Parts: sequence; structure tokens; C-alpha cells
Amino acid sequence: MDFSLWPAASRTWTEILEGAEYAERTGWHGVWIADHFMQNGDDLSVPVNEALALLAGLAARTERVRIGSMVLGNTYRHPAVVTNWAATMDQLSGGRFVLGLGAGWQVNEHEVYGIELPPVKQLLARFEEACQVVRGLLAEDRFTFDGTYYQLTGAPLEPKPANLPILIGASGEKVALRIVARYADEWNHWGLPEVARHKGEVFRSHCETIGRDPSEVRRSTQAMIEIIDAGDTEAEARRDKLVAAGRPTVMGTAEYVLDTLAWYSEAGIDELLIPDAFLGTGNQRFEALERLREEVLVKL
Repeated sequence: MDFSLWPAASRTWTEILEGAEYAERTGWHGVWIADHFMQNGDDLSVPVNEALALLAGLAARTERVRIGSMVLGNTYRHPAVVTNWAATMDQLSGGRFVLGLGAGWQVNEHEVYGIELPPVKQLLARFEEACQVVRGLLAEDRFTFDGTYYQLTGAPLEPKPANLPILIGASGEKVALRIVARYADEWNHWGLPEVARHKGEVFRSHCETIGRDPSEVRRSTQAMIEIIDAGDTEAEARRDKLVAAGRPTVMGTAEYVLDTLAWYSEAGIDELLIPDAFLGTGNQRFEALERLREEVLVKL
């Protein structure tokens, strides 16, 4: 597996850049940024930096790591505009950018900003059209599309990107994974290894239905991952809080983390993302990441 860093957008630009520079310097595969405008909770005072600006800055300030969006919300980003932006990101990054797309889901940011969040059936139908728009603009000189939600007439996309993989973030088994099977180069979802194994089986069935080889789609996932020492009551309390909140969590001794992460590879995962949101600040964050890298990641 490859390992990538997911810096929290709530960190300052300096902290996010330092994280990306650390990842580049120490051999991580990529750096991913989430696309939200606010925290998913009641505390609206927590700062959240805008994803597109962060991604452009990281593309310009790094040289080796892949840069990706995890994932751009379709409800508030028109697919034709997104594709034009992504084509420029391909240039900024020297072909290292991955365009991560999602249907949109976070209720509170839609409510406070007055952005429509349709019912699930409509949300996914709209997202599937958006995927068609992105693919059409990338493939054709002038793209025309007459959908229920999007209409384009002879739309250009110039210059075309040299290399622009499309990642779709999705976990819904009936419709969303069918969309992944049809349109994605890469696929991401949250979950522990047993979830990854199950989702992979569902995904393969969708691929079989449309005649696509599932191995063509690169798979990634993430969980809250950290080495903690037995008897560290503060870290154990933090782990228990994350688990109680429903967060996929792999926190324990180095041996436990190593054994658990090995199961991801067996479940078909190609890339594991490490969120840093709960790893502390300053040197504490880098000490946790470096311990994870030295005691676990280099052994996988």
C-alpha cells in the first residue's frame, strides 16, 4: 500500500504546508485536502480553510507528492467550473493532481449557507450527471449535454489536462458504487478493514454488471490511526471518544496498528490516508506521524 497524509483544513496555512513538506521529505505518497466550509458540529467558531485555495498552494509549493481533493462537493461546485479549475491544477502540479468528487452530504453547511441539499435519490442522480459532464469535457473538443440538472452547449475545455485521474468518494452500495464502477479511476471510502472487504465485494458485482475490470480502479480508505502506549489513559480516552462518535479508529500499540493495517492490503486497498486532525499541534503532530511511519508504515 501507499500512505498519504490528510492535513486538517482547520489548521493554518503554515501548518498545512509544513505537513505537506514533511510528507514530501519523508517519502509519503500524497497529500489530500477535504472540501468543507465549516465543522460538522455545533462549534462554528472552529476555522476551516477553503479547499481549492489550499490545493493550489500545495501544488505550487511541492514537487513530488500527489495532491488531491477529498472530495469536492457537487452540490456547491458546478462540474463544468470544477473541470476547468482541475485542468489548470494539472498544470500547476505537473500532472500530480487527482480530482476527487463527491455528491455532497454535510447538512449544517448547506443549511447555514442556503445551499440546496436534495433528497438522496435526487442527490445521486445529479451527481451522476456531474460525472458525465466531467468525463465529457475531458474527452471531447466541444461537449454538449442535455441533462435534467446540467445543460452544456458546445462547451470547450482548453487546454486539456495531460493526466487527470478522477476519484469518487462514495460508500452507498446500491447506487453510489454503481456510479463509481462506471466513472471513477479511483475510489475512496471511510472504514476499517472488514468494511473495505465488504465494500470491495459489492463494488466487484457492479463492475461485473457493466463489464469492467475492478482492478482498473485504484482504491483508498482512511481511519483515525495512531500508535498509543498501553496505559496512556489520556490517549485511550481520546480513542474511546472517537469510537463512540462512530469514527473508524485504529489506535493502539505499534504491533496492533501494524497487524490491523496489513488487513487493509488484503482487503484490496491500494492507498491508506492518515488524517492528522487529532494528532495535536506543533512537534506533537510530527512526532506522532514519524513514530507511525518508522514503527509501522515502513514495514508494510
